Formats: sequence, C-alpha cells, structure tokens
Amino acid sequence: MAKVIGTIVVDIEKCKGCAVCTVNCPNDVIALSKNVNGKGYHYMEMINDECIGCTNCAMVCPDSVITVYRKKIKV
Repeated sequence: MAKVIGTIVVDIEKCKGCAVCTVNCPNDVIALSKNVNGKGYHYMEMINDECIGCTNCAMVCPDSVITVYRKKIKV
C-alpha cells in the first residue's frame, strides 16, 4: 500500500498574504507568517507536515506563488 505525502513551497517575495489558500487546505497546513517579505506583506508558510499534496492551495492562489510536491511512500 502506498501513501501520498506532500510539501508546499511558497515564493515568499511574490506572496501578498491574501490567505485564500488557507480556507482551501483540508489539513490546515498553510498559514500566515509573522514575518514579512521585501514588500512588507505577511506571506503564507507551511506550518505542519500534514500536507497530502492535494494542490488545493496552489489552484486557488491568485498569484500562482505556491508549488506543491508529492511523493508516494510505501507503508
């Protein structure tokens, strides 16, 4: 049996912190950072390792700054 695990990478310099991605994440993996980018925006960041690689966050991102990676592991 294989399990899919995922991870996300956010282009923090292009992220405006709109948080549209957070409401679409089924596992609450992404949240607003306390830090700001070079433009002064709080950006989104991965906050736990529960990502299932569903790509919901990347699909709804209006600026296309989220990349999702998936990996199958045998359990």
